[in-house]
Amino acid sequence: MLKWAFIFLIISVVAGILGFTGIAGAAAAIAKFLFFLFLIIFVVFLLLGMTIYRKVM
Repeated sequence: MLKWAFIFLIISVVAGILGFTGIAGAAAAIAKFLFFLFLIIFVVFLLLGMTIYRKVM
């Protein structure tokens, strides 16, 4: 998922350089959404790994 965030980030930078502001804004918004979604999932799994799964072992 983080890979897709970087792909959309690169698309937005290239589109911004070429002057396609609408596409650049949309791609940047998608990249930002995917990055924060990945970050939230990472934090949830980190907390689960430190609490629930430690008790199972």
